[in-house]
Amino acid sequence: MELTTVWFCLIAVLWIGYFVLEGFDFGVGMLLPMLARDDRERRVMINTIGPVWDGNEVWLLTAIGATFAAFPEWYATLISGFYVPVFLILIALIVRGVAFEYRHQRPSVTWAGWWDRAVIFGSYVPAFLWGVAFANIVRGVPIDADFEFTGTVLTLLNPYGLLGGLVTLSLFVTHGALFIALKTDGEIRGRARALALRLGVVAAVLGVVFMFWTQALTGNLGTAVLFVVAAPALVGGLGAAYVGREGVAFTGTFLAIGLVVAGIFVGLFPDVMPSSTDLANSLTTTNAAASPYTLKLMTIVAAVFAPIVVGYQAWTYWIFRKRISIHHIPAAH
Repeated sequence: MELTTVWFCLIAVLWIGYFVLEGFDFGVGMLLPMLARDDRERRVMINTIGPVWDGNEVWLLTAIGATFAAFPEWYATLISGFYVPVFLILIALIVRGVAFEYRHQRPSVTWAGWWDRAVIFGSYVPAFLWGVAFANIVRGVPIDADFEFTGTVLTLLNPYGLLGGLVTLSLFVTHGALFIALKTDGEIRGRARALALRLGVVAAVLGVVFMFWTQALTGNLGTAVLFVVAAPALVGGLGAAYVGREGVAFTGTFLAIGLVVAGIFVGLFPDVMPSSTDLANSLTTTNAAASPYTLKLMTIVAAVFAPIVVGYQAWTYWIFRKRISIHHIPAAH
């Protein structure tokens, strides 16, 4: 297998890891105003992701860094063409990260309320815009012979792109509700499970429409197979939530999100960014790749450090695996 193909697959794995892990903590942030009845319950929800949210973002940083190093032409066209949504995502992630760290610095209810709004904003924006961005990559965007994006922000706000945003948002919020049900106890656990069922129905409907539309665009058999498996994974997860098996339910949404993202990358290959202007202008794993020496060096580095990072993150999840509830949260002074 050529190293360009290897790195395309590795970048796909990084994005899959990012969406299935960061997806649930986006969901937790979006659900703050829906599930929590008071400040102690909001603190419970935030504490479920407190030890892991920043580790989840490592997958994004690694995916973007790997794209820059392995496929610099793809990185340049993507970041310049999608500058506005990427900038908004970056601002949202910064605001969200600051909110987690600053929320508890003062006992004021007003202070905490504003940082809660920052968490909500910082969760909704990337949850929606990542779907818009990836849907447009699959659909194709206007790229000229110099591999430069020639469209505008409005080019990205097409029906398929907006549907992609709604799909990721609905899947992430369902994923987050099931994570809360898995990680908490008491009343909030029951409310999260019930809400996950209602949200999951919406996510399933939007997901089916998106999968059929994507299959019509790509016509890829591998994509079709992955999508066919993703649908029962989501439905099975909702069924497990209905009977109170939160672990199985969370696994179902975990697999569904991962399979959908995998299907998108399978449908793209060997392109990394199709051109809607002229297929000859499309960026591929060949014309967007770095030099063979760079790819060889990156492969050695990845082989050494990737298992360490994955192992450390798995250890973190194991250490913080227990449920929490409001009796773990001291009353405010």
